[in-house]
Amino acid sequence: MTLPPVYGGEILHVDLGTGETRTEAIDEADARRFLGGNGFAAKLIHEHVPAEADPFDPENAVVFAVGPMNLTPFQSTSRGVVGFVSPMTNGFFDSTFGGSFPRAQKSTGFEAVVLHGRAPELSYVRVSADGAEVVPAPDLEGRGTYEACEAVREAEDQGFDTHVVAAGPAGENRVRYACLLHQSHDREGVAGRGGSGAVLGSKNVKAVAIREGDFEPELADESGLRNLAVGRMGELMEGTEMLQEYGTAGLVNPVNEMGRLGRRNNASELVAEADAEAISGETLEAEYVTEDTTCANCAVKCGKHVSVESAGITQAKIPEFESLFATATMTESYDADRVIEANDLCDRLGMDTISWGVTVAFAREAHERGLLEADADESPLLEFGHAEGLVELAELVAHREGIGDRLAEGSARLAASIDSADEDPSKYVHGVKGLELAAHSPRGLKGMSIGYATSTRGGSHHDTRPTRQYAGEYDETTEGTPEFAARSQHFTALGDSLTQCRFVSEGGWGAEINDRYRDAINAATGWELTTAEVEAIGERVYNVERLINVERGIASRETDTLPHRVMHEPIPDGPHEGMYCPPEELDAMLTEYYEFRGWDEEGRPTAETLERLDLGDVADA
Repeated sequence: MTLPPVYGGEILHVDLGTGETRTEAIDEADARRFLGGNGFAAKLIHEHVPAEADPFDPENAVVFAVGPMNLTPFQSTSRGVVGFVSPMTNGFFDSTFGGSFPRAQKSTGFEAVVLHGRAPELSYVRVSADGAEVVPAPDLEGRGTYEACEAVREAEDQGFDTHVVAAGPAGENRVRYACLLHQSHDREGVAGRGGSGAVLGSKNVKAVAIREGDFEPELADESGLRNLAVGRMGELMEGTEMLQEYGTAGLVNPVNEMGRLGRRNNASELVAEADAEAISGETLEAEYVTEDTTCANCAVKCGKHVSVESAGITQAKIPEFESLFATATMTESYDADRVIEANDLCDRLGMDTISWGVTVAFAREAHERGLLEADADESPLLEFGHAEGLVELAELVAHREGIGDRLAEGSARLAASIDSADEDPSKYVHGVKGLELAAHSPRGLKGMSIGYATSTRGGSHHDTRPTRQYAGEYDETTEGTPEFAARSQHFTALGDSLTQCRFVSEGGWGAEINDRYRDAINAATGWELTTAEVEAIGERVYNVERLINVERGIASRETDTLPHRVMHEPIPDGPHEGMYCPPEELDAMLTEYYEFRGWDEEGRPTAETLERLDLGDVADA
């Protein structure tokens, strides 16, 4: 069997300690099994990272992977994957990002670039079609993400033909939820969740730079794929109208009207109408947006730039819906100027706005309850509603100064560090498996209840998706919901292996695996996969992720759980008052979910399931 020429065909391994590199040919059977992107990242992490390795050990690896559809007419495959063992969850994590970096990586012919070990001094990694070089760069120390991207491009003297993703000071200081930011001339891309910036920082790597190559995928049926893409444009543009106009910030008002928007560390899920409006997509578009931005090869243009005169900000990335939830409604901060300023600062310092904001919200409740003490200067920063305090807290956390040093560990570790004989601080943590939850209610959406509990990434909404639930499917019933959650996880694993933007796939191609995805993959590769075989790719990838987490001791029936508040405190007000996910309900859903997946009663993939999914060699590795 021959690898289809839609693939570049090689994996590039880089030893950061010695600077040595080697290439590995991609086996055609592996391409069929794992497709690319997320699938390649999961297989490589399982293969190269020992189960006992700490996320900050040199033995951890960072995988930058792209998929078979990059540089093709398939819409919005301008996304790449960063795979690693997360310092938040201690398990497998893949974080996706857009912009132009993934397409540039594809042009080098390297489907995956794997960083091993630790550089002896602060450096960046240059990748080209000829291989990679570890470049010492001590002058990048302490620089923000945007500044580091610009400095590396200048050093490479390639302008925007060199595409850079960088960590900020938070990554250098190993803030556990430090992220990576990619700056292109069209739009920023952020690998936001899980702590990729912290892992890169632990390797003494500030940035990765890609020099464009001349590899171009050869499609098995170019006209067929192009016709498929053109045929979906009408549905795509219609299905993403809200994103085109407001970006994801357009979700603030409708989700709040449903009574599913977490407020005050999720004590409530209903925000006062005036407060929600102050940070809504409609308000941001009318008063702050200066231009639309887009990733490469995407007509949706869901990105926006904003300006804030009071903060001297002339061009910042608009806060996403998830960020507005975490930094505004969860912390009770509705001053849009300060919320935008704090989010822009997180981008520049290199921090996941979701984990940072939800950790601040936890700290504010813990402080309010007398569980978390701070000195006189820092105490006001931990008060709900202190919007200006968000800006100061961002700086403190990124540089691990004062109370920021404790918040830099994330809410679960912060709670564990609090010594309280009277009350368990973990009762107020809004997270799963060490990762703070995203904006989609696990009390008000039953699909998210079982979805978050079984997510390989922890509190991530990029495993089980909320989109169909908001449309009225699997939102208020447990009947059939575990199977829905599992199939949704297949869908997202497949999409991240292609790799395609979630908004475009859901808006234009379908929110579940269907014949259209099958036809597109076959047109690109020349394979003759059935729709069932395409879904099996997503299932296979998810099982590899689960296998990594089982081997690392973080995936079991005991850890497949939800926050205390979600399981014991019904929503107190609003349209979904009284909804929650009691322990017995979650336990029943877990049993059904495990049975559907072919896992044992503790949530471990069985030998029969791994054999069915052609994963025997992976399990034995």
